[in-house]
Amino acid sequence: MSEFTIKEINGKYITDELHQIGFDEGYRFAVKDKFLYKNIKVFNLTPAQANILKQTALSVGADCGTHREVIRGGIEYSDAILGGSINQLKKIAEKLKLQPFKLPLLAETILDNLKEHKRKTKLVGILNVTPNSFSDGGKYFEPTDAIKHLMTLIEDGADMIDIGAESTKPYSDAVSAKEQIRRLKPIFEFVQKENITVPISVDTRSSEVADFALNNGAEIINDVSGFDYDKNMPTIIGKYSAGVIIQHSKGTPENMQDSPKYENLIDEIFFDLKRKAAIAEENGIKNIIADPGIGFGKTKENNFEILDRIEEFFALNYPVMLGVSRKSLLEIKNDDNDLKDSLSLAISYPLLQKGVDYLRVHNVKLHQYISNILE
Repeated sequence: MSEFTIKEINGKYITDELHQIGFDEGYRFAVKDKFLYKNIKVFNLTPAQANILKQTALSVGADCGTHREVIRGGIEYSDAILGGSINQLKKIAEKLKLQPFKLPLLAETILDNLKEHKRKTKLVGILNVTPNSFSDGGKYFEPTDAIKHLMTLIEDGADMIDIGAESTKPYSDAVSAKEQIRRLKPIFEFVQKENITVPISVDTRSSEVADFALNNGAEIINDVSGFDYDKNMPTIIGKYSAGVIIQHSKGTPENMQDSPKYENLIDEIFFDLKRKAAIAEENGIKNIIADPGIGFGKTKENNFEILDRIEEFFALNYPVMLGVSRKSLLEIKNDDNDLKDSLSLAISYPLLQKGVDYLRVHNVKLHQYISNILE
Protein backbone atom coordinates (compact mmCIF):
# COMPACT_ATOMS: atom_id res chain seq x y z
CA MET A 1 0.00 0.00 0.00
CA SER A 2 1.27 3.49 -0.88
CA GLU A 3 2.28 5.88 1.87
CA PHE A 4 0.43 8.65 0.05
CA THR A 5 -3.29 9.07 -0.60
CA ILE A 6 -4.43 11.06 -3.64
CA LYS A 7 -7.72 11.73 -5.45
CA GLU A 8 -8.81 13.77 -8.44
CA ILE A 9 -10.84 16.94 -7.79
CA ASN A 10 -13.72 18.12 -9.95
CA GLY A 11 -12.62 21.56 -11.16
CA LYS A 12 -16.11 22.92 -10.49
CA TYR A 13 -15.34 22.72 -6.75
CA ILE A 14 -11.73 23.97 -6.77
CA THR A 15 -12.40 27.16 -4.75
CA ASP A 16 -14.21 25.13 -2.06
CA GLU A 17 -11.34 22.65 -1.93
CA LEU A 18 -8.78 25.46 -1.63
CA HIS A 19 -10.78 26.80 1.30
CA GLN A 20 -10.79 23.36 2.94
CA ILE A 21 -6.97 23.11 2.89
CA GLY A 22 -6.59 26.57 4.40
CA PHE A 23 -5.49 28.41 1.26
CA ASP A 24 -5.30 32.22 1.40
CA GLU A 25 -8.96 33.35 1.41
CA GLY A 26 -8.25 36.62 -0.35
CA TYR A 27 -6.61 34.86 -3.28
CA ARG A 28 -8.51 31.60 -3.79
CA PHE A 29 -11.06 32.96 -6.28
CA ALA A 30 -8.39 34.81 -8.25
CA VAL A 31 -6.17 31.74 -8.49
CA LYS A 32 -8.81 29.24 -9.65
CA ASP A 33 -7.92 29.74 -13.34
CA LYS A 34 -4.50 28.24 -12.61
CA PHE A 35 -6.14 24.98 -11.55
CA LEU A 36 -8.73 24.64 -14.32
CA TYR A 37 -7.44 22.91 -17.45
CA LYS A 38 -8.98 23.07 -20.90
CA ASN A 39 -8.31 21.57 -24.33
CA ILE A 40 -9.34 23.59 -27.39
CA LYS A 41 -9.36 22.35 -30.99
CA VAL A 42 -8.52 25.02 -33.58
CA PHE A 43 -9.33 24.22 -37.21
CA ASN A 44 -7.61 25.01 -40.53
CA LEU A 45 -4.44 26.83 -39.50
CA THR A 46 -1.67 27.57 -41.98
CA PRO A 47 1.77 26.20 -41.02
CA ALA A 48 2.84 29.74 -40.06
CA GLN A 49 -0.18 30.19 -37.79
CA ALA A 50 0.20 26.72 -36.28
CA ASN A 51 3.92 27.18 -35.57
CA ILE A 52 3.38 30.52 -33.87
CA LEU A 53 0.51 29.10 -31.82
CA LYS A 54 2.64 26.13 -30.72
CA GLN A 55 5.64 28.28 -29.76
CA THR A 56 3.39 30.73 -27.91
CA ALA A 57 1.84 27.86 -25.96
CA LEU A 58 5.23 26.44 -25.03
CA SER A 59 6.39 29.89 -23.89
CA VAL A 60 3.80 29.91 -21.09
CA GLY A 61 4.22 26.26 -20.11
CA ALA A 62 1.19 25.00 -22.06
CA ASP A 63 1.24 22.75 -25.11
CA CYS A 64 -0.15 22.57 -28.62
CA GLY A 65 -0.42 19.53 -30.89
CA THR A 66 -0.33 20.00 -34.67
CA HIS A 67 0.17 17.86 -37.77
CA ARG A 68 3.68 16.40 -37.88
CA GLU A 69 4.37 18.17 -41.23
CA VAL A 70 3.67 21.66 -39.88
CA ILE A 71 7.22 22.27 -38.66
CA ARG A 72 8.66 22.03 -42.19
CA GLY A 73 5.67 23.51 -44.01
CA GLY A 74 4.86 20.20 -45.66
CA ILE A 75 1.10 20.59 -45.32
CA GLU A 76 -1.24 23.35 -46.50
CA TYR A 77 -3.47 23.41 -43.41
CA SER A 78 -3.48 21.75 -40.01
CA ASP A 79 -5.87 21.52 -37.12
CA ALA A 80 -4.35 22.10 -33.69
CA ILE A 81 -5.19 21.03 -30.16
CA LEU A 82 -4.26 23.68 -27.63
CA GLY A 83 -4.13 22.61 -23.99
CA GLY A 84 -3.39 24.46 -20.78
CA SER A 85 -4.83 25.99 -17.66
CA ILE A 86 -7.38 28.77 -18.12
CA ASN A 87 -4.71 31.16 -16.87
CA GLN A 88 -2.21 29.94 -19.48
CA LEU A 89 -4.77 30.11 -22.29
CA LYS A 90 -5.54 33.72 -21.40
CA LYS A 91 -1.82 34.52 -21.56
CA ILE A 92 -1.57 32.79 -24.95
CA ALA A 93 -4.47 34.88 -26.27
CA GLU A 94 -2.86 38.11 -25.08
CA LYS A 95 0.39 37.20 -26.85
CA LEU A 96 -1.45 36.25 -30.05
CA LYS A 97 -2.90 39.76 -30.18
CA LEU A 98 0.61 40.97 -31.11
CA GLN A 99 1.17 38.40 -33.86
CA PRO A 100 0.54 38.60 -37.66
CA PHE A 101 -1.41 36.20 -39.91
CA LYS A 102 -4.83 37.07 -38.45
CA LEU A 103 -3.85 35.55 -35.10
CA PRO A 104 -5.34 38.52 -33.17
CA LEU A 105 -8.73 37.24 -34.40
CA LEU A 106 -7.91 33.79 -33.02
CA ALA A 107 -7.00 35.47 -29.72
CA GLU A 108 -10.47 37.01 -29.44
CA THR A 109 -12.10 33.68 -30.32
CA ILE A 110 -10.12 31.90 -27.59
CA LEU A 111 -10.99 34.55 -25.00
CA ASP A 112 -14.67 34.31 -25.91
CA ASN A 113 -14.52 30.53 -25.49
CA LEU A 114 -13.05 30.96 -22.00
CA LYS A 115 -15.94 33.10 -20.74
CA GLU A 116 -18.27 31.42 -18.28
CA HIS A 117 -21.72 31.06 -19.79
CA LYS A 118 -24.33 30.09 -17.19
CA ARG A 119 -27.05 28.04 -18.83
CA LYS A 120 -30.36 26.86 -17.38
CA THR A 121 -32.15 24.02 -19.10
CA LYS A 122 -35.64 24.55 -20.51
CA LEU A 123 -37.96 21.59 -20.85
CA VAL A 124 -39.73 20.88 -24.13
CA GLY A 125 -42.82 18.72 -23.75
CA ILE A 126 -43.46 16.19 -26.52
CA LEU A 127 -46.96 15.87 -27.99
CA ASN A 128 -47.27 13.20 -30.69
CA VAL A 129 -50.50 13.30 -32.69
CA THR A 130 -49.58 10.16 -34.60
CA PRO A 131 -50.78 6.55 -34.60
CA ASN A 132 -47.27 5.06 -34.69
CA SER A 133 -44.78 7.07 -32.58
CA PHE A 134 -42.20 4.86 -30.87
CA SER A 135 -43.32 5.48 -27.27
CA ASP A 136 -46.94 6.61 -27.25
CA GLY A 137 -48.23 5.93 -30.76
CA GLY A 138 -51.98 6.44 -30.93
CA LYS A 139 -52.36 7.57 -27.32
CA TYR A 140 -52.92 11.21 -28.28
CA PHE A 141 -54.03 10.71 -31.88
CA GLU A 142 -57.59 11.84 -31.19
CA PRO A 143 -57.85 15.66 -30.83
CA THR A 144 -59.58 15.54 -27.43
CA ASP A 145 -56.80 13.34 -26.01
CA ALA A 146 -54.11 15.49 -27.60
CA ILE A 147 -55.58 18.71 -26.18
CA LYS A 148 -55.88 17.18 -22.72
CA HIS A 149 -52.23 16.09 -22.82
CA LEU A 150 -51.18 19.51 -24.13
CA MET A 151 -52.67 21.12 -21.02
CA THR A 152 -51.05 18.50 -18.77
CA LEU A 153 -47.62 19.26 -20.24
CA ILE A 154 -48.16 22.97 -19.65
CA GLU A 155 -49.38 22.43 -16.08
CA ASP A 156 -46.34 20.23 -15.41
CA GLY A 157 -44.04 23.12 -16.30
CA ALA A 158 -43.10 22.76 -19.96
CA ASP A 159 -41.27 25.81 -21.31
CA MET A 160 -42.21 24.82 -24.87
CA ILE A 161 -44.48 22.24 -26.51
CA ASP A 162 -43.19 20.33 -29.55
CA ILE A 163 -46.07 18.87 -31.59
CA GLY A 164 -45.40 16.19 -34.18
CA ALA A 165 -47.88 14.83 -36.72
CA GLU A 166 -45.38 12.53 -38.45
CA SER A 167 -43.39 9.79 -36.75
CA THR A 168 -39.69 9.94 -37.66
CA LYS A 169 -38.67 6.81 -35.77
CA PRO A 170 -36.30 4.47 -37.65
CA TYR A 171 -37.85 2.77 -40.69
CA SER A 172 -41.05 4.83 -40.56
CA ASP A 173 -42.69 6.09 -43.76
CA ALA A 174 -43.25 9.73 -44.62
CA VAL A 175 -46.67 11.29 -43.95
CA SER A 176 -48.13 13.70 -46.50
CA ALA A 177 -48.31 17.40 -45.71
CA LYS A 178 -52.10 17.28 -46.14
CA GLU A 179 -52.44 14.55 -43.50
CA GLN A 180 -50.06 16.29 -41.08
CA ILE A 181 -52.08 19.50 -41.37
CA ARG A 182 -55.32 17.58 -40.78
CA ARG A 183 -53.90 16.17 -37.55
CA LEU A 184 -52.55 19.53 -36.38
CA LYS A 185 -55.54 21.72 -37.22
CA PRO A 186 -57.74 21.00 -34.16
CA ILE A 187 -54.76 21.51 -31.83
CA PHE A 188 -54.06 24.96 -33.24
CA GLU A 189 -57.74 25.89 -33.17
CA PHE A 190 -57.69 25.14 -29.44
CA VAL A 191 -54.39 27.00 -28.90
CA GLN A 192 -55.76 30.12 -30.58
CA LYS A 193 -59.16 29.92 -28.91
CA GLU A 194 -57.68 29.52 -25.42
CA ASN A 195 -54.87 32.01 -26.07
CA ILE A 196 -52.14 29.56 -25.03
CA THR A 197 -48.95 31.55 -24.39
CA VAL A 198 -46.44 28.72 -23.99
CA PRO A 199 -44.36 28.66 -27.20
CA ILE A 200 -45.42 25.99 -29.68
CA SER A 201 -42.94 24.18 -31.91
CA VAL A 202 -43.97 21.86 -34.72
CA ASP A 203 -41.87 18.83 -35.55
CA THR A 204 -42.03 18.57 -39.34
CA ARG A 205 -39.79 18.22 -42.37
CA SER A 206 -42.36 19.78 -44.70
CA SER A 207 -42.31 23.49 -45.58
CA GLU A 208 -46.03 23.26 -46.43
CA VAL A 209 -46.79 22.04 -42.89
CA ALA A 210 -44.43 24.68 -41.48
CA ASP A 211 -46.28 27.37 -43.42
CA PHE A 212 -49.61 26.22 -41.95
CA ALA A 213 -48.24 25.97 -38.41
CA LEU A 214 -46.51 29.35 -38.40
CA ASN A 215 -49.60 30.99 -39.87
CA ASN A 216 -51.67 29.54 -37.02
CA GLY A 217 -49.61 30.45 -33.97
CA ALA A 218 -46.51 28.22 -33.91
CA GLU A 219 -43.29 30.07 -33.11
CA ILE A 220 -40.66 27.47 -33.97
CA ILE A 221 -40.20 24.68 -36.50
CA ASN A 222 -38.30 21.56 -35.44
CA ASP A 223 -36.83 20.16 -38.66
CA VAL A 224 -35.25 16.79 -37.85
CA SER A 225 -33.74 16.68 -41.36
CA GLY A 226 -31.92 19.98 -40.85
CA PHE A 227 -33.25 21.44 -44.14
CA ASP A 228 -32.20 18.34 -46.14
CA TYR A 229 -35.73 17.00 -46.78
CA ASP A 230 -37.37 20.19 -48.05
CA LYS A 231 -35.14 22.92 -49.44
CA ASN A 232 -37.95 25.50 -49.12
CA MET A 233 -37.96 25.20 -45.33
CA PRO A 234 -35.49 28.07 -44.59
CA THR A 235 -37.44 30.44 -46.85
CA ILE A 236 -40.77 29.67 -45.18
CA ILE A 237 -39.40 30.03 -41.64
CA GLY A 238 -37.62 33.25 -42.58
CA LYS A 239 -40.85 34.64 -44.07
CA TYR A 240 -42.48 34.47 -40.64
CA SER A 241 -39.36 35.60 -38.73
CA ALA A 242 -39.85 32.41 -36.73
CA GLY A 243 -37.37 30.20 -34.94
CA VAL A 244 -35.90 26.88 -36.02
CA ILE A 245 -34.50 23.78 -34.37
CA ILE A 246 -31.89 22.42 -36.77
CA GLN A 247 -31.22 18.77 -36.09
CA HIS A 248 -28.41 16.67 -37.49
CA SER A 249 -29.58 13.51 -39.20
CA LYS A 250 -27.62 11.09 -41.36
CA GLY A 251 -30.05 9.83 -43.98
CA THR A 252 -33.84 9.62 -43.65
CA PRO A 253 -36.03 7.72 -41.17
CA GLU A 254 -36.39 5.00 -43.82
CA ASN A 255 -32.62 4.30 -43.93
CA MET A 256 -30.80 6.28 -41.21
CA GLN A 257 -30.05 3.24 -39.03
CA ASP A 258 -28.58 1.16 -41.87
CA SER A 259 -24.98 0.98 -40.55
CA PRO A 260 -24.24 4.71 -40.08
CA LYS A 261 -20.51 5.52 -40.20
CA TYR A 262 -18.45 8.60 -39.34
CA GLU A 263 -14.77 9.52 -39.73
CA ASN A 264 -14.97 11.97 -36.83
CA LEU A 265 -18.42 11.88 -35.25
CA ILE A 266 -18.37 15.12 -33.23
CA ASP A 267 -16.62 17.25 -35.85
CA GLU A 268 -18.90 16.05 -38.65
CA ILE A 269 -22.04 16.85 -36.66
CA PHE A 270 -20.57 20.17 -35.42
CA PHE A 271 -19.75 21.46 -38.90
CA ASP A 272 -23.01 20.20 -40.40
CA LEU A 273 -24.97 22.16 -37.78
CA LYS A 274 -22.71 25.19 -38.27
CA ARG A 275 -23.25 25.12 -42.05
CA LYS A 276 -27.02 24.78 -41.73
CA ALA A 277 -27.20 27.53 -39.12
CA ALA A 278 -25.48 29.79 -41.65
CA ILE A 279 -28.22 28.93 -44.17
CA ALA A 280 -30.82 29.85 -41.56
CA GLU A 281 -29.14 33.19 -40.91
CA GLU A 282 -28.94 33.90 -44.64
CA ASN A 283 -32.73 33.56 -44.69
CA GLY A 284 -33.20 36.02 -41.84
CA ILE A 285 -33.76 33.43 -39.11
CA LYS A 286 -32.41 34.72 -35.82
CA ASN A 287 -33.74 32.24 -33.26
CA ILE A 288 -31.66 29.13 -34.02
CA ILE A 289 -31.41 26.03 -31.82
CA ALA A 290 -28.95 23.25 -32.65
CA ASP A 291 -29.71 19.58 -32.00
CA PRO A 292 -27.01 16.89 -32.57
CA GLY A 293 -29.80 14.37 -33.24
CA ILE A 294 -29.59 11.48 -30.81
CA GLY A 295 -30.74 8.31 -32.60
CA PHE A 296 -30.90 9.87 -36.06
CA GLY A 297 -28.28 7.98 -38.05
CA LYS A 298 -26.17 7.06 -35.02
CA THR A 299 -25.14 3.84 -33.35
CA LYS A 300 -25.58 3.36 -29.61
CA GLU A 301 -21.87 4.15 -29.17
CA ASN A 302 -22.28 7.31 -31.26
CA ASN A 303 -25.19 8.44 -29.09
CA PHE A 304 -23.29 8.05 -25.84
CA GLU A 305 -20.23 9.81 -27.24
CA ILE A 306 -22.44 12.79 -28.12
CA LEU A 307 -23.82 12.82 -24.58
CA ASP A 308 -20.32 12.63 -23.07
CA ARG A 309 -19.04 15.47 -25.26
CA ILE A 310 -22.14 17.67 -25.46
CA GLU A 311 -20.30 20.74 -24.12
CA GLU A 312 -18.27 20.81 -27.34
CA PHE A 313 -21.42 21.88 -29.18
CA PHE A 314 -21.74 24.97 -26.97
CA ALA A 315 -18.98 26.47 -29.15
CA LEU A 316 -21.55 26.78 -31.96
CA ASN A 317 -22.83 29.79 -29.99
CA TYR A 318 -26.42 28.69 -30.47
CA PRO A 319 -28.67 27.14 -27.80
CA VAL A 320 -28.31 23.35 -27.82
CA MET A 321 -31.21 20.90 -27.62
CA LEU A 322 -31.12 17.17 -26.93
CA GLY A 323 -33.81 14.52 -27.04
CA VAL A 324 -33.02 11.27 -25.23
CA SER A 325 -36.45 10.59 -23.75
CA ARG A 326 -37.63 6.96 -24.20
CA LYS A 327 -35.25 6.42 -27.14
CA SER A 328 -33.79 3.10 -28.23
CA LEU A 329 -30.37 3.80 -26.64
CA LEU A 330 -32.11 2.90 -23.35
CA GLU A 331 -32.51 -0.65 -24.76
CA ILE A 332 -35.89 -1.17 -23.09
CA LYS A 333 -38.11 -1.25 -26.16
CA ASN A 334 -40.87 -3.43 -24.69
CA ASP A 335 -40.98 -2.07 -21.13
CA ASP A 336 -43.57 0.38 -19.85
CA ASN A 337 -43.13 4.13 -20.06
CA ASP A 338 -42.64 4.56 -16.30
CA LEU A 339 -39.39 2.61 -16.51
CA LYS A 340 -38.40 4.39 -19.72
CA ASP A 341 -38.99 7.77 -18.04
CA SER A 342 -36.89 6.80 -15.02
CA LEU A 343 -33.98 5.74 -17.23
CA SER A 344 -34.46 8.80 -19.43
CA LEU A 345 -34.07 10.96 -16.33
CA ALA A 346 -30.89 9.10 -15.36
CA ILE A 347 -29.38 10.13 -18.69
CA SER A 348 -30.88 13.63 -18.52
CA TYR A 349 -29.47 14.37 -15.05
CA PRO A 350 -25.86 15.07 -16.15
CA LEU A 351 -27.22 17.05 -19.10
CA LEU A 352 -29.18 19.25 -16.68
CA GLN A 353 -25.98 19.71 -14.66
CA LYS A 354 -24.01 20.68 -17.76
CA GLY A 355 -26.65 23.25 -18.69
CA VAL A 356 -27.89 21.89 -22.01
CA ASP A 357 -30.25 24.65 -23.14
CA TYR A 358 -33.26 22.50 -24.05
CA LEU A 359 -34.26 18.93 -23.21
CA ARG A 360 -37.05 17.39 -25.26
CA VAL A 361 -38.93 15.04 -22.92
CA HIS A 362 -42.14 13.04 -22.61
CA ASN A 363 -42.42 13.28 -18.82
CA VAL A 364 -42.11 16.99 -18.06
CA LYS A 365 -43.23 16.66 -14.43
CA LEU A 366 -40.43 14.25 -13.52
CA HIS A 367 -37.75 16.34 -15.20
CA GLN A 368 -39.12 19.58 -13.73
CA TYR A 369 -38.84 18.08 -10.26
CA ILE A 370 -35.13 17.31 -10.70
CA SER A 371 -34.48 20.62 -12.46
CA ASN A 372 -35.90 22.48 -9.44
CA ILE A 373 -33.68 20.50 -7.06
CA LEU A 374 -30.58 21.48 -9.05
CA GLU A 375 -31.35 25.20 -8.93
